[in-house]
Amino acid sequence: MSKILELREKRAKAWEAAKAFLDAKRTQEGFVSAEDAAIYDKMEADVVNLGKEIERLERQAAIDAELSKATSTPITNQPNAEKSGEIKKGRATDEYKQAFWNSMRNKMSYEVQNALSIGTDSEGGYLVPDEYEKKLVQALEDEVFFRNLATVIKTSSGDRKIPIVTSKGEAAWIDEGGQFPESDDSFGQTSISAYKLATMIKVSDELLNDSVFNIEQYISREFGRRIGTKEEEAFFIGDGSGKPTGIFHTTGGAETGVTTTGTAITFDDVMDLYYSLRAPYRNKAVWLLNDSTVKAIRKLKDGNGNYIWQPSVRDGDPDRILNRPYRTSIYVPEIAAGKRVMAFGDYSYYWIADRQGRSFKRLNELYATTGQVGFLASERVDGKLILSEAVKTLDIKAAGK
Repeated sequence: MSKILELREKRAKAWEAAKAFLDAKRTQEGFVSAEDAAIYDKMEADVVNLGKEIERLERQAAIDAELSKATSTPITNQPNAEKSGEIKKGRATDEYKQAFWNSMRNKMSYEVQNALSIGTDSEGGYLVPDEYEKKLVQALEDEVFFRNLATVIKTSSGDRKIPIVTSKGEAAWIDEGGQFPESDDSFGQTSISAYKLATMIKVSDELLNDSVFNIEQYISREFGRRIGTKEEEAFFIGDGSGKPTGIFHTTGGAETGVTTTGTAITFDDVMDLYYSLRAPYRNKAVWLLNDSTVKAIRKLKDGNGNYIWQPSVRDGDPDRILNRPYRTSIYVPEIAAGKRVMAFGDYSYYWIADRQGRSFKRLNELYATTGQVGFLASERVDGKLILSEAVKTLDIKAAGK
C-alpha cells in the first residue's frame, strides 16, 4: 500500500507540474508553441501512465489478499453429525447441484433427471443451482459497475408494479380554531418487466470430458462478460423496447439539467449541471461520462484559474469532479450535437429487476460435427429510473436547432 500511496503522491505532483508548465508557457493570447505543447503532452502522458500503474498495483494487492485467505475451515462438530441451521431445499440442495453439472457434462441417468425435475425451465433448460446463481450475479457485478450504484431487486414474476409518490402534501399556517387544510400525497405507479437476454457458449468435447477443466468457472466468466456487456449498454442507452430503459434515453430516462450549444463543454455547463440536481440527491451523486469527455473536462478551469480535475492522493479514494466521484463507460455518448453526454445523480433510484432463476440448456447435436457442445445461457432482467428528478443530464442541442 505504501508503494501505491507513493505513486499517487508522485502523480499528483506531476500533474501540478504539468499545469504550472502550461500556465507559464501560455502567451497573453492564450496560445502555446508546438514545442511546449509536445512537452506538455508528454507530461500529461506520464500522469496517465502513473494512473495505470496504480491500477495494476491495486489489482495485484487485491489478488494477493484473496490468495492469502485460508483454504480450509476447522472442523468444529463431530464427524457425521448433522449441521445445525436451515435445511436446504429445491435448487439449493447438494443433490440438485451435482445433478445439474452431471447433465451439463452429459452424464444423464434416471436419478439425474429426477433430481433436475424441480428446476426444469419452461423452455427446455434447467435453472442453475442457487449457489451458482450467486456466482453468476457476482460475475455480472464485476463486469457491470452500474449494478453497484443502482438498486437491485429480485422478482419471481414477469411484471412488477412499483408505487411512487408523484406529489407531496404540505403544511399551512392557520388561525386559532381554524380548519386544518387537507393536503394529501398523490401516488402513481410504474412497472418493471423482465426482458430476456441470452448468449450461446461453445465448449469442445475434449475440454468438457477433461476432469481438470472447471466448466463452472469458465461458464460464469463468459456469462458475466457477455451478458454484462449488453446489460451495461441497455442500462445507459436502452430504449425500453425489448430491453431496459437507459439513463440517457430521452423517454423514461433522466431529466435534462442543462442544455448547451456547440460541441465543447464549458466549466459553467458542468457547474450548472451540478446545481440542477436538488441538494438531497447530491449527497450520493456520481458523474457518468465517456472517457473522451473526461479528457475534455481535465483541461477546464474555474473562474479562479483552478483546474476542475483534481487527482486523488489518498489511497482508495477515487478521482473527483467538483468533489464528487465519476465513472466512465464506452456506452455513454461522446460529445456531439444532439447527444446527452453527461449524467449526474443518485443512481439508487434506478432499479434493476432480476427475475429469479438463470437458465442453462445443453445442445448436443448442433455442433457435433465440429466436436463441440453448445450451452444456451439466459436471464430475464429489466431496469428503469424510478424517479427521474434524481438524475440530471447535460444535453447538447442538435445542429440547426
